[in-house]
Amino acid sequence: MPEGPSIRILQETASSFSGKTVKSAHGNAKLDMSRLANQKIKALRTWGKHFLIVFEHFTIRIHLLMFGSYRMNERKDAIPRLCLSFEDGEELNFYTCSIKYLEGDINDQYDWSADVMSDNWDAAAARKKLRANPSMFVCDALLEQDIFSGVGNIIKNEVLFRIRLHPLSTVGNLSAAKLSELVVQARQYSFEFLEWKKAFVLKQHWLAHTRKICPRCHIPFMKAHLGQKKRRAFYCERCQKKYG
Repeated sequence: MPEGPSIRILQETASSFSGKTVKSAHGNAKLDMSRLANQKIKALRTWGKHFLIVFEHFTIRIHLLMFGSYRMNERKDAIPRLCLSFEDGEELNFYTCSIKYLEGDINDQYDWSADVMSDNWDAAAARKKLRANPSMFVCDALLEQDIFSGVGNIIKNEVLFRIRLHPLSTVGNLSAAKLSELVVQARQYSFEFLEWKKAFVLKQHWLAHTRKICPRCHIPFMKAHLGQKKRRAFYCERCQKKYG
């Protein structure tokens, strides 16, 4: 599943479509495609893992799920979920994804302060939300999109290893300093992820995710599906401390 930084790359790559008027739309998504004709794209935005194509009175929300993809000015050998065509012959195509309309002002639909890569990110609000869930495992907390919008499993594993925190630590047992470190690194690592992915070197920087040996302790990593969300965790039993 693409994480927030990957959706930021999609936004940057598609930026030339902002301001263009849709000529026609088609695809196998269960949408009223006709309402897109002659509509001008006002903005391309992101919220976490959501890619948002903003029009005057509505927005198309695209979630790439586990295996979604997109193509610009080319097509895959498959029927797109949504194809937006423009007067100059350009196209924007999306495949194997969730697509829906969001009505009205997009600012009424999202809490931008929850997006770890947004200029409106509010670290204090994230800490408050965490403190309201003291029994939550940190491996689940990092994946809560209303707290850390955009954080996915890769970022989760890497952040927990970076700050030496066991994934089954509970939020309520963290010190104020450790809680703040968790919040700070969720955002910082997301921006590092973005730069590494744009440079095609992301996997070279993974220290824990999918790795077999801890680079600090030189012992095998533990691998398990942990927490309520049962997502894959890669962690070191020796250097990642368990709180609670």
